[in-house]
Amino acid sequence: MPSPYEAFTALRFEHPAPGVVKIVLDGPGLNAVGPQLHRELADVWLAVDRDPDTRVALLTGAGKAFSAGGSFELIDQMTADYGSRIKVMREARDLVMNVLSCSKPVVSAIHGPAVGAGLVAGLLADVSVAGRTARIIDGHTRLGVAAGDHAAICWPLLCGMAKAKYYLLTCDTLRGEEAERIGLVSLCVDDDAVQDRALEVAIQLAQGAQSAIRFTKHTLNHWYRANAAVFDASLAYEFLSFSGPDAAEGLSSLREKRPPIFTGPASE
Repeated sequence: MPSPYEAFTALRFEHPAPGVVKIVLDGPGLNAVGPQLHRELADVWLAVDRDPDTRVALLTGAGKAFSAGGSFELIDQMTADYGSRIKVMREARDLVMNVLSCSKPVVSAIHGPAVGAGLVAGLLADVSVAGRTARIIDGHTRLGVAAGDHAAICWPLLCGMAKAKYYLLTCDTLRGEEAERIGLVSLCVDDDAVQDRALEVAIQLAQGAQSAIRFTKHTLNHWYRANAAVFDASLAYEFLSFSGPDAAEGLSSLREKRPPIFTGPASE
């Protein structure tokens, strides 16, 4: 029988335990998310949902990072081309909504840098396990765009408005230990225990009462669905920002490894 995941060539799949599929972000630039990976990361949750052999999905990154965020190629396309911007905006919406709508529980194992689209799935996972020195960064305003993706729908519910505003406005780095303390992630463990602990949680969920677990997930995610209008607004402002000069300057500064000099007009 063909694998339900054979069409996803930018992702790597493993089966570490019965009922558990491990989805691995494995690519150049510390698992940066390019155009193809962005599409697949949005769609893979539909395949997980429909796979009769999968009870739990475990998401992680290969090597030293979870994910370094959107690749320069992806950001280039969005800043330069309207059609690409609309396409990626749709994928960004699908990524959030497909993780939330996937009936199977999702566990994430977060280590090293965790930014951008990879972080979206990592924080929206039903159980998130982070290493103590994991570096969680919402880099939107550093790039010169509004904090969209998952940020506005997710961070205030997880860690409260005061902390959400601080980290989303400043793009300061949040270590795994602090992320657990403020409630942004479910668990924090030593760096060398992240993968094992996440797998333990995935196996526990795979061995549990599936209907009870899935109905509980579905019901709890109504907290996110109730804020769908907030999410849509944040996504629209983010992708509007990609058409402006600050996004171009943010990308240039990242490439040149220097502080950005933003000169774009304010919204008021």
